[in-house]
Amino acid sequence: MLTFSTDALRPQDRFEHWCEVRGKSLFGVTIELERDKRADFRGRFSATPVGSAVLAQMSASSYRVSRTASDIARVPSNSLHLAWQVRGPGHMNIGRDRVQFVRNGDLVFGHSNLPFASTPERTDGFDFFSLKIPATDELVLGARIEDAPPVALARDASLTRLVGAMFRSMTRDLAQAGQYAGDVAHMVRLALLARGRVRPRQDEIRAALHAGYLHAAREILLRDLHRASLTPAAVAAELGISLRQLHALFEPTGLSFARTLTAARLKAARRALYAIQERSIDEIAFSYGFDSIATFYRVFRSTYGMTPGDARCIPPQDQPANSENRVATAR
Repeated sequence: MLTFSTDALRPQDRFEHWCEVRGKSLFGVTIELERDKRADFRGRFSATPVGSAVLAQMSASSYRVSRTASDIARVPSNSLHLAWQVRGPGHMNIGRDRVQFVRNGDLVFGHSNLPFASTPERTDGFDFFSLKIPATDELVLGARIEDAPPVALARDASLTRLVGAMFRSMTRDLAQAGQYAGDVAHMVRLALLARGRVRPRQDEIRAALHAGYLHAAREILLRDLHRASLTPAAVAAELGISLRQLHALFEPTGLSFARTLTAARLKAARRALYAIQERSIDEIAFSYGFDSIATFYRVFRSTYGMTPGDARCIPPQDQPANSENRVATAR
């Protein structure tokens, strides 16, 4: 992983360095900021390979950014760009009087060789993730992409939710982002489907939908694992799929929905046991969705080879490496 921070530079050099090295050279964009604000500029950046793609994370002071015709000529890129605007809304002009408002949480997708100009709405900085993916005919299933400008995917669309779930999974632990290389193609194809660039009835699209729904189901599971009443039916209903389809999503993983949920609850409880010593074991068990203390003790011991009380003295990273797989036989 490549990381960089302006904190190591003199205040008077930070913005110029960011413009030249991060803006012009790396991303091929033009960055602008009023001169009286440059001394207070801050920026942090990291880049992680995810297969042939590059995942970038950036946090910085607010500024205007554009990719002009000159930028494109200087740094051409036959690639697709998927960005997640975590924080820092703004207006993005993609030409021909087409201006859209990009809100916190929006996903923006398009070809990298098309111009845009983005102006922040606020002055308190931004955070975003960017995935740059080399474009190939195989990846895009022969779709025309060179004329696909960067636009925000429909916020309330089911396909956007699936792409977002995969993106958020990838960014949850950047040190492990490489393991999601196989999902990059799925994300691209679902984004292309959302923009009407590919046909839905293709084997590759069906595979992408399967991956997207699995990530979305896991995301709901992690969000609601504290609810003892969380059921497969509730997750299926939220995703708009049948109960049979939901169970089919988990079959290739080797763990059923129920065992995946138990593994997630145990992992969260394991961390809390060590980190929150003032809370009782029973409190922690109930707070992570276990409705029986006897069941919690049984599956915890079977999974980790120790009691919950013993686990309070051992950092979670020292737990047995195969603990998650043991859940399959703990129930």
